[in-house]
Amino acid sequence: MRGGIGAQLPLVVGARDDFAGRPVHDDRADGNVVVLDRPPRFGERGVHPRVDDGHGEASYRFRCSGPRAGASGKLEGMPADPEGRIAFIFAMPIELAPLVRKLSLTETEIGGVPVHTGAVNGREIVAIVTGMGLEFATAGTRRLLDAVPVKWVLVVGITGALESETPIGTLVNPEVVVNSQTGREFRPTPLIDGTPAGKMWTAVGMTTDARDLEALRAQGVISLDMETAAIADLCDTRGIPWTVLRVISDRANDGTTDDEVFRLSNMDGTPNPEAIERYLKEHPERVPVLAQMANDAKLATHTAVDAAIAACSRIP
Repeated sequence: MRGGIGAQLPLVVGARDDFAGRPVHDDRADGNVVVLDRPPRFGERGVHPRVDDGHGEASYRFRCSGPRAGASGKLEGMPADPEGRIAFIFAMPIELAPLVRKLSLTETEIGGVPVHTGAVNGREIVAIVTGMGLEFATAGTRRLLDAVPVKWVLVVGITGALESETPIGTLVNPEVVVNSQTGREFRPTPLIDGTPAGKMWTAVGMTTDARDLEALRAQGVISLDMETAAIADLCDTRGIPWTVLRVISDRANDGTTDDEVFRLSNMDGTPNPEAIERYLKEHPERVPVLAQMANDAKLATHTAVDAAIAACSRIP
């Protein structure tokens, strides 16, 4: 399994990222306070609720830093890259959160697509969260590529190991990515040191059965995810180079995940608070295990983002 619940659990078991929940003052001095008409997404820094005195409707304020994006998504004071931006594509908000914090990205919309924008070493980047699974990944990536000229796609986030030998926090460097539904193989362009090896298996839902895992290992599969093949398919169709930078956050063979745990995440990548609360009430003895999963996911998301930022310097 690609560990969705591990990534969501900082909300409920105390392993909070220092990126979340930091209040701000709205002095509007720098113009970098955005008033949102929706609840904050998990992982957004500097968001606090506010009641509009005129209508009594809740709104939210989000303090951004770094270059501001205009209505078109272009960063003010920075010339547009004629070859397109570097796109970071994530499945879950918790995977995006470290990038937003490290690069002080700005939340905006481009062509109606919610994105975060910013720059790495003077090169414009755009980041999105698609949601989990092939369908969400296809729809979200297509919307982004239709709205924004993209030079290179980085698929960033967490992935699950099939065995117990690979350490949590290991950056995977697969030679191919396989769509489990169609069997099609896609070859990423590597941007990290080392020779690519093995296959990343883009599955539908969970893969935890011991016999299934053994069969996949016999085929050379080294990790599991739920989106990469869909993103790769769109990139190949449009002639856009792409790289996958996923880090091991959990193991499909250790019994920590099952269907009940999988359902603690919504398919849009957000946590399911009602399911989490119910699960913790019914399985209080599992809290230490879930807390460890949360810490593992935090390590993996930060490592993946660091690798993706470093990879940008290798993009021609």
